[in-house]
Amino acid sequence: MEKIHTGKGGTAVALLFGLITPFLSATAQAEPSTAALVNSKCGACHAATDDGKWGRISEGRRTPEGWDMTVARMSFAHGVKLTSEERGAIVKYLADNYGLAPDESAAHRYIVDRTPNVVEHPENKLIGDTCARCHSYGRIAVQRRTEADWRKLVHFHVGQYPAIEIQAGGRDRNWFEIANGDASRELGKVYGFDSESWSKWKTQKRADASGNWRVVGYKPGTGAYEGKATVQRLGDDKYSVDMTLHYENGTTEELKGSSIVYTGHEWRATLKKGDVAIQQVMTLADGGRSLSGRWFEANRDAVGGTLRAVRTDGAAPTVLSVQPAVIKAGTRARLTINGVGLDGDVSLGSGVKVVAVGERSADRVVVEVESAPDAATGTREVKVGNARSGDALKVYQRIDYLKITPEHPMARVGDNGGSRPKVPAQLEALAYAAGPDGKQGTTDDLLIGPMPATWSLANLNKVAEEMQDVKYAGRIDSSGLFHANDAGTNPDRKYKANNVGELKVTATVKDGSETLQATAPLIVTVQRWNDPPIR
Repeated sequence: MEKIHTGKGGTAVALLFGLITPFLSATAQAEPSTAALVNSKCGACHAATDDGKWGRISEGRRTPEGWDMTVARMSFAHGVKLTSEERGAIVKYLADNYGLAPDESAAHRYIVDRTPNVVEHPENKLIGDTCARCHSYGRIAVQRRTEADWRKLVHFHVGQYPAIEIQAGGRDRNWFEIANGDASRELGKVYGFDSESWSKWKTQKRADASGNWRVVGYKPGTGAYEGKATVQRLGDDKYSVDMTLHYENGTTEELKGSSIVYTGHEWRATLKKGDVAIQQVMTLADGGRSLSGRWFEANRDAVGGTLRAVRTDGAAPTVLSVQPAVIKAGTRARLTINGVGLDGDVSLGSGVKVVAVGERSADRVVVEVESAPDAATGTREVKVGNARSGDALKVYQRIDYLKITPEHPMARVGDNGGSRPKVPAQLEALAYAAGPDGKQGTTDDLLIGPMPATWSLANLNKVAEEMQDVKYAGRIDSSGLFHANDAGTNPDRKYKANNVGELKVTATVKDGSETLQATAPLIVTVQRWNDPPIR
């Protein structure tokens, strides 16, 4: 998310967030007696009640990152002294006992896994208008509080940010009256503390994630991958992780590290790929038999990918992916089917014929296929014996149009190796086929998938042309990764301006004898000074 608010007292806020790591370390969690630790470190201010709860603490539920932000604020604002081990143990205890059930955070995982360049559409207008003026709506939606605690949060905002009622976006309304009244009541209803989901989730036995895993995924700009992982239990909810990934472009990656599971399903891993630290923010599901989510580079969370995995011991036969996942009608291709329990005849649906079967194992089948010239555009169910997946392969007659994703990309200037590193933007060209109605951009269109593209940059508008933004803002490589330039000021630019800019990016894709193009605005802006774990 790109919404940032400093408000009055921005320096203090920057210092606060400087204490908070942008991800939870999976390697620094120790084993103090957590209930006693919470009592000793938190109970001095948050008095325990007769039922064993704490004031304020027991009135809210959050993700692990949300609790880490709260604990860090206690250190900064209230002088609570914590070692890194104590901080980790307190966050673990709070997330386990006052977390979110899987379905409570499912719609807003983008804010937790740091998916770049998301444009939000708040589900609740009152809450969005009142709260999402300064930060993301997702930050609100991955919390649960009593109505009284939401109201206390409103009062905290006024105390922490005295200018909140008169800053841009708040001058046209009586913000405090709305926030303290209707908005707090609405928050208590929509994101209230008590829920049937949480009541049921608390009774479930915590899953054991140890075992051998079959892994598939996709990294924008690089492509699909498949591989295996070994997860070994180190202690309660702590694991070592050893992972090997094979990309469809022929490269292989080895990753090793450790993970911790919060709240019975919130998987957080810290892995090393050579000298690069990789963070995984994922959900453990199906009793510890499936894992899915996003991973990213620790200092460049715009660079990452998605991952899906199933634990192989006792897994039902399943097709997880096909590489490549697209075939054009009237062509021949070599496809790799990835999954578990792959044993039996291979079927790729109507219009796609298996010509030969090459390499074959329980988790990988390589086939040579032909698609008929008249094969209908659409998805195909892929079967290998009893293993199947209904949407693993797409067939298309022609590409009708392209879109660049993300639709509103943003990058940030910065310094190499400094406290405010550059933020790149990873772009892809997505191909679409018009649906049965023959119209482009309607709901029946088929997303064919990402296509290899040639990328170019230009100035977006007259001001950008005058400032020569395309010369100074950065460059885009052949994979669609835009690299922002150094932070300014720049004595070579007009007005000695920073190296920000407004660019137009163009993707060009060849489809047989046809050439297609798509464009999108690319904003290159200043450094992100406040960068909490949940933006």
